Amino acid sequence: MRLTNVAHLRLPFGRLLGYDVTVAGLGRALPVSFDQRRHVGAGERPGSWMALSFRLFEPVSPDDLATAWLAVIARHGTLRSVFTHGDDGEPLLREAEIRPGGWVEHPIGPGQAVNDALRDVLDGACSPYNRPSHRLCVLETATEPTVVVAADHSHVDMWSMLVIARDLLAALAAVRAGREPSLPPTPAFAEHTRALRDRPAAPAEVHERWAEVLAASGDVIPRFPLSLGVASLQRERVEVRDVLDVDDSAAFSAQAKDDGVSTLALVVAAMTEVTLELAGAPLRAVFPVHSRYDATWHDSVGWFITNSVLESAVPEPRAAADAVKEAVRLGSWPLEDILRPWDGMPEAPGMFAISWLDLRRLPVRVDATGLEAQYVGATIRTDGVMLWFILDDSGLHLRCRYPDTTEARRHVGGWLDLLVARLQARARESVGGLIRLGDRTYRVQRAGRPDVPAIVGLLSGDEQSACDGVELARYEEAYDAVARDPSHYLAVVRDEVGRIVGTMQLTIVPGLFRGGATRLLVEGIRVASSERSRGIGTAMLEWAHDHGRNRGATLAQIAVDPDDERVRTFGARLGYDCTHAGFERAL
Repeated sequence: MRLTNVAHLRLPFGRLLGYDVTVAGLGRALPVSFDQRRHVGAGERPGSWMALSFRLFEPVSPDDLATAWLAVIARHGTLRSVFTHGDDGEPLLREAEIRPGGWVEHPIGPGQAVNDALRDVLDGACSPYNRPSHRLCVLETATEPTVVVAADHSHVDMWSMLVIARDLLAALAAVRAGREPSLPPTPAFAEHTRALRDRPAAPAEVHERWAEVLAASGDVIPRFPLSLGVASLQRERVEVRDVLDVDDSAAFSAQAKDDGVSTLALVVAAMTEVTLELAGAPLRAVFPVHSRYDATWHDSVGWFITNSVLESAVPEPRAAADAVKEAVRLGSWPLEDILRPWDGMPEAPGMFAISWLDLRRLPVRVDATGLEAQYVGATIRTDGVMLWFILDDSGLHLRCRYPDTTEARRHVGGWLDLLVARLQARARESVGGLIRLGDRTYRVQRAGRPDVPAIVGLLSGDEQSACDGVELARYEEAYDAVARDPSHYLAVVRDEVGRIVGTMQLTIVPGLFRGGATRLLVEGIRVASSERSRGIGTAMLEWAHDHGRNRGATLAQIAVDPDDERVRTFGARLGYDCTHAGFERAL
């Protein structure tokens, strides 16, 4: 899922509508969590919200969408609560009765970007003390409306935004089918706040470890280890990077598995290495951890995140895994008691925070690719560095926000550049690309344009001859077309000295037949004559099967020449059945 902020959000032009609900009255007081008190206590301000946008690929009635939205509000208690000012100035949380309202059009001025108009709407509607502090918007176009759901951070986290989107789509489907959009109730976030307060106090060693990490940071929350320039609020700079595609992500995860650690731990090891190299200091950062301790809260909406601290001093996978495990433990206790010696969270300019979310492991799923879903952050002024990672079915992505100063651009940008380069190098060097046969080691890689002549030689069966210029240009044009399409993986296999000794083209083919199965199609599998009879062809095909599984394929097919008995025998030996005959003709 794409990570972005409202300034970079991909939006069509259209009518911008927002749904105004009616707050009929306030009810009983609800408990306020430690993080809610910190967030709301900072007062009214723009940019305190988070949002999710997604596209509906057919027109929708605004009335149907409003009915579905009201069903979502009815399901989730936190969307039926509002903050008010207490007599002592502290935020109070009250239940609110939410009733239907109506759609309003938000004007987009001449020359005004749609993104700017949306930002103004959400800054006003989703501030901490607004009643309510959430908003449903839709950009109406001729055919494909874009829905944006936003809420002040005090009521939601990134997991919650997925829950809201899933429930809204389910309710909308029911409405359009002529049914009542009844969603089963879920425990409210206020119940979680009560449960957290009833947990036992943290043991002494947890208090001591927090004190050690904060002391190493100057008795404040960890800060970015390089200068950010002026230590005051500045306009933000946001960088969004696609770090690893689906294939490199699979290779990276294979390396983590071989190391006996999680993908997160391997990323932390790389961050530790980069921080030591550039700053000469361990990696220390605020590390948000979720507090959905059991399945009770999986379908609830709220700010189920608390902060911990991460300290990683050794850039080795196992050491990084231990650091992550410790951070999760340090964040598993009520923070109010832990941070009492500092009168709360001891924040300072330069705070460094790292967030990690693996969408593949969440029990809540939406079709992020099909919906063109995007996580959307607000535009704010900042004096710290916030780094978000999202790992999903399309790969590893990051968004980084930091002060837009000359020093921060150089230091944070350089830190990110080196980190991304190291992560990509780890993926390329991963054991996931290795084929070991006896005392020989081969590596499977995505082919590059310079590899085209060698691939053509293998395909033609003449590994020594070279293409002429015209012929080579035709093959390079074909290579460019294959490389642009992410469903294709043109592989080369290199030996220990980098010589190309094998090739194959792998294509992921979704389809409706065979029960909607996704297929892996293997074509053009070739092995250099000098390497045959070593088992490399079998190993290549096994690697191809893993590639297909990582892409969701449940069936593998090999395209072969019907007169090539050797290849037919090879496929049968690996469990392939000759089930179909194909036809082809020139076009």
